Amino acid sequence: MKKLAMLFIAVIIVGHAFAQKIDYKNNILTVDGKDIAKVNKIKTNFGLTANFELYSLSGKKLIIAVLATDFVPPQGDNSFFYYRFTFLTANQVAVFPISRLGAEKSFAKLIGNANIMANDDLDAGKVTEFIAYKSMNPPIAADYTVVGRDRGWPIELKEDKSINQNQKLIGRFKDVSEGTDVDSYQFSLPNGLTVVKISFTGGNNAQNFEVYTVKDSQRQVVRIPTKDKVMMASTPSDRNEIALGRILQWMVAKGYL
Repeated sequence: MKKLAMLFIAVIIVGHAFAQKIDYKNNILTVDGKDIAKVNKIKTNFGLTANFELYSLSGKKLIIAVLATDFVPPQGDNSFFYYRFTFLTANQVAVFPISRLGAEKSFAKLIGNANIMANDDLDAGKVTEFIAYKSMNPPIAADYTVVGRDRGWPIELKEDKSINQNQKLIGRFKDVSEGTDVDSYQFSLPNGLTVVKISFTGGNNAQNFEVYTVKDSQRQVVRIPTKDKVMMASTPSDRNEIALGRILQWMVAKGYL
């Protein structure tokens, strides 16, 4: 009977914990009729989006929630944004989803239901649990934006495997050939993101190359005909410098670099 009574009490306590009443009005977050924190909304992107700050009732800044545009939302689901939360007094950072519609109230409700406040401050232990149960680890969005420059200038390949145009670094290349018959290279943006993978035969006299473009996941064979026969390897940037130059002209024209 004693065990049954204890179980009954536990059920009541758990049920009460899940039945918290969350109210948000005039920037004040209230849980079960008790004011626990204040929210500051900071408009961004001409008011289309916003970042949020959570303050204790005594005025201490506790949380900064910033729109995280570097993450990819689930395909076909535009109902929420990812926000990067910095829990200032608990020294922790995590990513959470916030509804696009009524983002401010969604932020307040998330914090209210989290039960992470204690004595007008964050409870570090409860913040850790909150992160463990509710945070997300979304994939990072790849930024394929090319470097802005005057494309009328010649493309230069350097000995350090960098690619320049109009004295600006626009990318890098890497020889990943595994044998002597087929030459293979990878090209990346200055941020290190691989954008194109190519292979060809014939060295500097190659008449076409196979290319895989990472951004759009396409594979194709592209012609790069040349009338002049090259009798010796190029130097000093790469043994296939002349062929790579023709390939790079195609890549730049197509907006991959």
